[in-house]
Amino acid sequence: MSSNKQSDLLFTLGTKFAWLLVLGLGKTARIRFVGRENLLRLREKNQRYILAVWHGRLLLPVYLHRNEGICAMVSLHRDGEIIAQTIQRLGYRTVRGSSTRGGREAFNEMVRAIRAGANAAIIPDGPTGPRHQLKPGVLFIAQQTGAAIVPLTFSCDRRVTFNSWDRFTLWKPFAKCVVVYGEPFYVPRKWTLRQVLRAGKELEKKMIEQEAFADAHFRK
Repeated sequence: MSSNKQSDLLFTLGTKFAWLLVLGLGKTARIRFVGRENLLRLREKNQRYILAVWHGRLLLPVYLHRNEGICAMVSLHRDGEIIAQTIQRLGYRTVRGSSTRGGREAFNEMVRAIRAGANAAIIPDGPTGPRHQLKPGVLFIAQQTGAAIVPLTFSCDRRVTFNSWDRFTLWKPFAKCVVVYGEPFYVPRKWTLRQVLRAGKELEKKMIEQEAFADAHFRK
């Protein structure tokens, strides 16, 4: 089979069946939460929020927040189509676009959705990296809507880490997992561009430290 046909086959299988993998694998995970009260307090106040997740750690958050009607920004790239069809089957709404394609339209659509009452999810180092380099779109959306940014990540004791740009991580069946919710991060409407970009570096640092904290959970 040619490489193109193999790629097409994997794409077809991914769009049709990846959601079943997420569900099946998710049901086996033995999960402990850290910082979940950060999210629960926002929900109690009916405060809109944006879940910010690094690309390589998106799978368990996708499973945990299924069927909540969250509006997720997904790229227009080929891999993004697999993600979009997967999460739609898991109860998400999608906005298509990224920093490289369709960004302005996706930004405006996401702002409208949050203002209308939706919560959101964004992968700030997607769709193609660099890994752990936060793109500022999530900050500008938070600034325009007043939504709180909630950093979210996970780690596990038995994992599969792919040799990809994002070091994409899967947990093995029945692995122990820890899911970490960071403190809400706000971007005031009155901030200047320089202040927003400076805050982006702060948020990026917090998210990298959060992932390291989650990983350290299983090195004790």
